[in-house]
Amino acid sequence: MKILVTGGAGYIGSHTIIDILENTEHDVVSIDNFSNSDAKTFDRIEEITGKRVKNYELDLTAYSSLKERFFNVEGPIDGIIHFAALKAVGESVEKPVLYYHNNLNGLINLLKCCQKYDVKHFIFSSSCTVYGNAKTQPVTELTPVQPPESPYGYTKLVGENILKDFSATKIGFNALSLRYFNPVGAHPSGKHGELPKGRPNNLVPIVTQFASGWLDELNIFGDDYETRDGTAIRDYIHVSDIANAHVLALEKLAESEHELDYDVYNLGTGDGVTVLEVIKAFEKSTGISVAYTISDRRAGDVECIYANNSKANRQLGWNPKYGIADAMISAWQWQQLLNTKRGDTVHSE
Repeated sequence: MKILVTGGAGYIGSHTIIDILENTEHDVVSIDNFSNSDAKTFDRIEEITGKRVKNYELDLTAYSSLKERFFNVEGPIDGIIHFAALKAVGESVEKPVLYYHNNLNGLINLLKCCQKYDVKHFIFSSSCTVYGNAKTQPVTELTPVQPPESPYGYTKLVGENILKDFSATKIGFNALSLRYFNPVGAHPSGKHGELPKGRPNNLVPIVTQFASGWLDELNIFGDDYETRDGTAIRDYIHVSDIANAHVLALEKLAESEHELDYDVYNLGTGDGVTVLEVIKAFEKSTGISVAYTISDRRAGDVECIYANNSKANRQLGWNPKYGIADAMISAWQWQQLLNTKRGDTVHSE
């Protein structure tokens, strides 16, 4: 199949491209406008896989540009994996209109192109934020969704509903929403990992950059939650395991072309880990001690969320291979590589 990956230079998108190139015969093409990524990502993908991926620098919210500069040029696309979206919970609280405009219009424009150009398969990058403050843990795909705690989470919930409704109307089109928990780590080679522009929003790159002296502080948002150490609980899943789930999801869609319209899957380890436990795992894995400060809770954060992943195990044959220690080691290897190239690679403050 010929697969379009939107957000192909992003953290999860780029790791998924690597997994597709290493484990399938699919052709891959990317769309990424580099709003929170870098064109050098494709150099690293080529270094790891030996294959060069073509990227179109387009804004998905501009439908005419998307249609004319990609679909009318690139030719038939069999499937789309849609990662491209703004994703910072805190920023979405501060800039809700930006998030609604970018995340929802980008999805709608892609689905217009699916309708016009007869794209058959679609994988949506969703999030465990759709469960909100779930009353019971771990959450399954049958756990009722709750009002999201942030505009970011709401864009994922609305996006799922849009995709479900569209799938019901387009014969021959099937789609999956993959609800990620908290992606962490880097490629096992240590040659590629997470590198957002500006100050990172996710915990692990904050820890590694702080340990390297790139950041002046390591701040934990809240230690007064009703958890075992007072810090929030999340399900930290290695990015390479998430990437591999997309390859299996593509196989599922191809096999179920005339039997499946729409479905959802949790992608998590099934274990809840506190923020402090992540920091301790980093210290144990690397032998480096880090000092942290405690501040007030951050708007939009839930207290506890972790996955029941049995559905993905049964129906996709997906089994996470990496644990939290693996994630910390690979993230630190990636950070050490960045340290050697800081002059021309680093975006962070």
